[in-house]
Amino acid sequence: MNEDFKIIILATFDHNDFPHKAMTDIHGKPMIQHVYDSAKGSGASEIVIATDNTRVGMAAEEFGATVCMVLDDSLNGISRLAEVADKMGWGDDTIVVNFPGDAPLTPSSIILQVADNLKLHPDADCATLYSMVAAEAAANETTIKLIVDSNEYVMYLSRIPIPHQVSDTYTVSEYRCYIDINAYRAGLLRIYRNLPESELDWAENIDELKLLYNGMKMHAAEANSLIGQRVITVEDVEKVKIQIAPNR
Repeated sequence: MNEDFKIIILATFDHNDFPHKAMTDIHGKPMIQHVYDSAKGSGASEIVIATDNTRVGMAAEEFGATVCMVLDDSLNGISRLAEVADKMGWGDDTIVVNFPGDAPLTPSSIILQVADNLKLHPDADCATLYSMVAAEAAANETTIKLIVDSNEYVMYLSRIPIPHQVSDTYTVSEYRCYIDINAYRAGLLRIYRNLPESELDWAENIDELKLLYNGMKMHAAEANSLIGQRVITVEDVEKVKIQIAPNR
């Protein structure tokens, strides 16, 4: 389909991440450049690197990226995306895909997929992707699991495996694992900031639960490819170096 859409690459890592994460060298390029190169393959009409770090901003400008400095420390997650949409002057109907700044192995095809998914479902307020994982992987609280209704609209997201296994006659063999690539309309991002707070979000620390709590519809589809190794820890850097092409 390839309708017009924008990408925001968030390179605003919290204090729990290792220092200078976005600038980590991978085969002679900073990690953020590899992420940007993946985004370029999606066909997006505009790609913006949003950062609160001047060093990252300068490096991004050097390799040709559009940079948006985000300096309000009180904002995070979806609220930060809204700040970028405002600064870029995007209209409310603009489709915006968030792309994690620590996912350099992500195939560009799934970025396009989530943008197309939102366009294909005009009754949805946003769209997301998931991968199917085994029970062992689903038990990890750092991953977010989701369940959908018969029309593939998200019913709930949680850091524990859902649905919970109780039945003796039915076994949950695989779980839907949220992969943190979503498509929104810019108008929804602006609405999000003024929505009533959700105790679900407070308990689970999942921004999207605030949307579900307030009646927003999120369509989910299984990703057409795996997102690949993300760089969460210093140890992950070496794993990515092995998997990523040295001449990329």
